Amino acid sequence: MDKLIDKLVDTRWFMKIVALILALFLFDSVYDADKELKDINVPGQQDSGIVENVPVKSYYDTENLVVTGIPETVDLSIEGPKSHLEQAKKLQNFEVYVDLTNAEIGSQRVEIKIRDISDKLDVTINPQYADVTVHEKVTQEFKVDAEFNNGLLGEGYSADAASAEPKTVKITGAKEVIERISFVKATLDVKGPITETITDEATVRVLDREMNKLDVIVEPQVIQVTVPVKQLSKTVPVTIVRKGDPQDGVTINSIELDVNEASITGREEILNETESVRVEVDVSKIEKDTVLTLPVIIPDGISAVDPKTVKASIDVGTEENAENADREEENTEEPAEETQTQEQEETKTFSSLPINLAGLAEEYEAVLRNPASGRTSITVTGKSSTVQDLKAEDFNLYLSLADLGEGDHEVPINVDGPSGVDVKPALANATITITRKEEA
Repeated sequence: MDKLIDKLVDTRWFMKIVALILALFLFDSVYDADKELKDINVPGQQDSGIVENVPVKSYYDTENLVVTGIPETVDLSIEGPKSHLEQAKKLQNFEVYVDLTNAEIGSQRVEIKIRDISDKLDVTINPQYADVTVHEKVTQEFKVDAEFNNGLLGEGYSADAASAEPKTVKITGAKEVIERISFVKATLDVKGPITETITDEATVRVLDREMNKLDVIVEPQVIQVTVPVKQLSKTVPVTIVRKGDPQDGVTINSIELDVNEASITGREEILNETESVRVEVDVSKIEKDTVLTLPVIIPDGISAVDPKTVKASIDVGTEENAENADREEENTEEPAEETQTQEQEETKTFSSLPINLAGLAEEYEAVLRNPASGRTSITVTGKSSTVQDLKAEDFNLYLSLADLGEGDHEVPINVDGPSGVDVKPALANATITITRKEEA
């Protein structure tokens, strides 16, 4: 038996058969190992996902062109090996872009592309195309209209025109859009009531004729807006109103006030309707010469008055004084007819007379600061027959500005009028600001 085995081993065919069997065993072993390895990697190999709101970059001549119609973001649908997919979603180290480097002015459809992403991933872009318009880029300078809501002003206050700083802004955009610009506004957004001059920031808005906001670049976008606010005031005469009847034997010869004018503040329409304020004197309680401190009474709608009180000097005549006067009259050597011819004096007030400017050099202009209204009142004293016939037109109030230069000045108020009367303006001096005229 052993010899038979030895003979078989020595033959060529036996060795070939053994080698073939060993080769088959080896192949089967490698195949099973490869199959096992593949079975391990199969789960999760292929996957899909969506990446939303991916920014879109655009490439074009930004110095000379403006492009509209490019979407700000797109969504990506991605398929491929899970490991590559997860890495792409996490890092997002790819770029979605539109290439318009060779685009011409006008409307056109362009493809949205992606780069710097693994070639093992299959990507679908949504949307894949964009309808864009390439415009010529234009930059122009526009004046800004500053605005302010006058309804926020406190009662008795007014506002001059709002001003912007800077006064102009540079606006850049498509030529067709720039040509549609109708308004460039900066509206001050503050809370009221406003009782003093304010300065605050405001955003510039660029609008077309229909007040639609335009897509442009504004430089600067935020500016300063100033609104000059002032209190509405007016100077009016103080009138005396007598209440009641004098006591028996008492005669009220005269009532004189230490102040004949008062400054009032309030809503503009009320100021226009108000010609005077008053003090009331109850003459029924007056028995002798006296000085009373009385409140200045204002009409409804007037918010303040200055002064709030005045002093009234009351000259009283009694029957005893009258009898003494009669005795003196009998004992006098002067004829009765001459005494009767003596005429009493009368005082009359003319309010809201304009103050004129005289003698100002041609290269200057002047603005009255006080009184801001450019008007004041005068008190005229003289013989009754003369004073009664006087009218406001008989008097000329003026400031002599000859030889005055730039700056603030306090100037006496001069009054020209008929002779034979004493004229006293309510304000002795006026404050005026003189500036040099701007060259045309």
